[in-house]
This record gives sequence, C-alpha cells and structure tokens, in this order.
Amino acid sequence: MTIPTIMNQRAGLSHETASTVISYQEGNAAALPEYADYARVVHRIREVLKTKYGADFHLYVSEDNGREDFWELLEEDVQDGCPEVEYVARIFDLIESRAFSYKAEPEAAGYRVYPSQRNNVFAYPQLGVALAHIPVFRDHGIFCDQVLFAENDVALHRFLAHMQRRRQDRDSSRVTVFSDTRHGIDQSQEPITRQVDRDEVIMDESLKTDIFRSIDEFFAEDRGFFREFDIPYKRGILLYGKPGNGKTTLVKAIAGSVRAPAAYWQITEHTSSDSVQEVFESAVKMAPMVLIIEDIDSMPEHVRSFFLNTLDGATSKEGIFLIGTTNYPEKIDPALMNRAGRFDRAYEIALPDTAARARYLKQRGLVRLIGDEALPEAARLTESFSLAQLNELYVSAALQWHYEREVRLEALVRSMRADLNKGRTGGWMKEPADGKVGFIPA
Repeated sequence: MTIPTIMNQRAGLSHETASTVISYQEGNAAALPEYADYARVVHRIREVLKTKYGADFHLYVSEDNGREDFWELLEEDVQDGCPEVEYVARIFDLIESRAFSYKAEPEAAGYRVYPSQRNNVFAYPQLGVALAHIPVFRDHGIFCDQVLFAENDVALHRFLAHMQRRRQDRDSSRVTVFSDTRHGIDQSQEPITRQVDRDEVIMDESLKTDIFRSIDEFFAEDRGFFREFDIPYKRGILLYGKPGNGKTTLVKAIAGSVRAPAAYWQITEHTSSDSVQEVFESAVKMAPMVLIIEDIDSMPEHVRSFFLNTLDGATSKEGIFLIGTTNYPEKIDPALMNRAGRFDRAYEIALPDTAARARYLKQRGLVRLIGDEALPEAARLTESFSLAQLNELYVSAALQWHYEREVRLEALVRSMRADLNKGRTGGWMKEPADGKVGFIPA
C-alpha cells in the first residue's frame, strides 16, 4: 500500500515541499472574494482538526469520477453510530446539521435521527482522515462540496485500503443494484432478505452440477485451476429459456452461495456507453465478484457495440463472473456468443419434466394439502407448466384448503390451463357480444 507514496516522493510530488502560488490570508479577501470565502471555511476546519487531534490535515481530491466507496460507508457509520467515526464539528450555525430517515427493515422499522453529512465534519481518528460536506453558496442556491482531509499520504492509503476491505466484507451480505437512469447510474445496496439454497434450484441435475462447478472453481481461494491451465480469470454464462422456469431462482442461489460480492445491473432505455463503462469499473473494484445482467436482450442497439468492446478489454472483466439472462435468446446478438471472453457457455433452462415438477411441488409443500399418494397425479396433470405456474397452483390449492378444507386438484389445473389458453389466444370473453355498442334510440 505504500508504493504510490514512494513513487510520488521520488518524482518530487510531495505536498510538504511544494510551493504555493497564492496563499490564503485573512486580510486578502478583497482581492479574491470567491476563493477567500471558500478558503476561510477550509482554514477553520483545519484549525479545528489540529486542535482536536494535534496534527496538520491536508486536502485531497478524488479523480475517480465520484465512485468513492467511503462516502457511502460514512453515511452508514453515522446512521448506525459506528465507534470508528467521530463527530467533529458543525460548519455553519444556521444551516441544518441533523437529518432523519425512515428505516423499513422489519426488525427495526421507524424513523432515525442522526447528524447529516451536509454541514458537518467527521473524522476517523485511528486512520488520520476527516471528511466534510461543505455548503457552498451560489446565487441560485446552496450546494455541497465533498472534502477529504488526511494527515499525509500514508494515512490516506491506510484509510482507502481499510474502507475497501470493509466494502468487500459488506458486499458479501448484500446485493449491489446498478440501475440506468436519465441522470446516470443509480447504485444502491439491498440486503439479502432470504437466502436461496442450491437445493431449492429445480432443474436438470447434470446441468445444475456443471453450472455450480464452474462457479465454485472460479471463487476457489487459491485459483490454482486458472493458473495451472493458463485460463484467463474471467467467465461468462448465458441463461435462457421461457419465463418462469427458474432462471432468477438459479441466479439468487449463485449469488447467495459464493463468498463474494454480487451485483445486479438493470438495463433500461437510458443505458449508454458511459453507464456500461461505469458499471464495469465499479465491478472490477468489487472483484472477484458476480455481475448479473437480467434481460440482456433489452440492451439498446446503439450501446451493443460498445458493450462487446468492453467485454473484449484486457482487464475490463478480470475477476468478474458474468451471468446474463434472457427469455428471448433469438434477440441476442450472435456476436456475444462467438468469441472467448464474452459469454463462454449458454445454458437452456427448460420447462420442468414430470420428475422435476414432482420435486418442486413436494418442496413447495403441496403434499400437506393433497397427500403423498396424489403427488404423481399432480405432476402428470401439470405437463407444460413452468415453475412459476406450479407455484401459483400451490397458492391456489392453499387458499382453497384454507376456506373449504379440501383441494379439487383437477379443477384447479383445468382452470389454470383455461387462463393460460386465454393469454395465448387473446380470447378473454367466453361468448361474443350479442348486440352493438352505442346509444339506445329514444
């Protein structure tokens, strides 16, 4: 972690020895009023930090295009009362410095009140770093400038490495969601509310074994397989099939069963070359990790060429296990599949056969309602049903049992098939209309 510091010193770039063209002084505000207003605030913050911690703090700027993990972690630390972070000072007396938000988690639902990031200074004393959102006054409003102070380059390296480790540990228990919006990538962290076990995945066993074996080898700690056989440390698979056959369940089982971060990328009409680049840059920071792109066929056509070039990049996918899903494989660009380093394998997630339907219905709990002896008949009656439709059959059977204390399985299946046929044919009305639509004559 100290290599960049040594390189900077060799190049004569240490800020301790650099000269300054214009220095801030309390008496020169008239010459540069805009600079003086901002510099006065920074100067006061540095004085407060030196008084409190006995060290000089220096300003640093990130050139990482706004994708710094530590601001998000600071927000969580402040809201959760983490002992690593200290509240240092309020910046302006008549600008709000407290905030509140609603926490929707079932175990602790309700409003929380805590110091806001805006208009406050926080510090990680053990790491020698302080952070502040400084209000900046403009003619058309108040904006905030994110500012990082560190005692020196070594302290900054230590802080960044610590925050990166924390981010990786946190990402193992959460899912990162990238959503393309009109204003760029919206990145959020969602807790994994329910783990999907591998045993819950109902599909062809040989196919299931092949997929999970590939996953387990990729995330093995020693990575000896890739070194031994000179295989690039990146992998991509495409899951395709009709809707409701378990692609999402399989993806959740993969994401929840590996000791690595997982991220979902939600492609929209706002997906652009900039958002593609931003997602992959963020993913490389999280690597080794799983990046899931659901409904990859929905990627706008004007972005596809850039997306392919990104996949072909020498380091763009290093440490990334890429999973794409689609309900419409015929819409997939063939170029995704004809070159190594893009999607290496494509797996069809087919409709469940009779044995798979029986396993799913038993796993779901239908035998509690109809008994073990009726399970084979239920599997036979539901030929061509997807897993989603089998789940709906179970829900309908449970409702019927709850109110009537019996399950009329054949009638339920017949009713569901009728609804499915209506969806396929568009014939929603049982009988044609008898008369014309219009006004009744007087």
